[in-house]
Amino acid sequence: MMTSGTRYNTYSTYLKHRYGEKVYKLPVSLPVTCPNRDGQCGQSGCVFCGEIGAGYENLPAWLTVTDQLAANKAHITPKYKAKKFIPYFQNFSNTYLPLNQLKQHVLEACQEDIVAIALATRPDCINDNYLEMLADIRQKQGIDISIELGLQTVNYHSLIKINRGHTLAEFIDAVRRIKNWSMEVCAHLILNLPWDDMTDTIESAKIVSAMGVDQVKLHALYIVKNTVMAEWYKRGEISLISKEEYVERVIAFLEYLHPDIVIQRLIGRAPESNTLFTNWQTGWWKIRDEIEAQLLARDTWQGKECAYLNGPAVKKFLTQE
Repeated sequence: MMTSGTRYNTYSTYLKHRYGEKVYKLPVSLPVTCPNRDGQCGQSGCVFCGEIGAGYENLPAWLTVTDQLAANKAHITPKYKAKKFIPYFQNFSNTYLPLNQLKQHVLEACQEDIVAIALATRPDCINDNYLEMLADIRQKQGIDISIELGLQTVNYHSLIKINRGHTLAEFIDAVRRIKNWSMEVCAHLILNLPWDDMTDTIESAKIVSAMGVDQVKLHALYIVKNTVMAEWYKRGEISLISKEEYVERVIAFLEYLHPDIVIQRLIGRAPESNTLFTNWQTGWWKIRDEIEAQLLARDTWQGKECAYLNGPAVKKFLTQE
């Protein structure tokens, strides 16, 4: 769905095409934690993760889903004239709950102006029983369900270094199971982990393309205060690539990514008050604009190098027939 004005599949265009008008995501916090924090697979969490997880702009989790949606709609609707929404269960691992408890939260979000529900979680928190429950809600309520999986990198050595608590295998298994239930998958990736290079960036694009992932969300690593990674950063034990190198990696990632995959975002954001390093002290939109300008200047686009699927070595024989 790339248009004449874009060089990659933007999320806003995808939503407008699918639902007929602009759709806005509304963050929702659930009273959840993470199996990498409560002792299931670890206690200290990922080395980059702060005490509040990813929900920097979220309302408190002690508020009901209904109250959080109402408050966010009251803020968004007058400003953007929004009529359709996607509740985004964002903080920590949102499928890491008893099945019936998760079901009640999801059903509470199924309101008249809701077209889809997105749940952010970990690959090791995907189970067929949970997916069956979500698929049943999708069918009965007539809304889409998408699962956002935090992969971060396909480099399994880096996954160990960041104390992720799972490997690439769990991600592959989770995607396969989600696709079996015909639900959409979004993969979260950090393109500038200190131990990764351009090879890892390109392989990340290849893996998510080969797995049939529907959407991706790219992040630049930010250093959250009072984390293990913050201590490494202050002691000079890790170094981060330049902004220019991040732009290069995003462009390469897009070139090797399947052209049908939707890009939710090219770079994330976090409050500077809570971080030691955020996006090279540059506005996220400026980095996005720089990436888009470079795509245009180089006359390149998403999927330009996506020629590695479906047995490329034997294609020469097919052209001879």
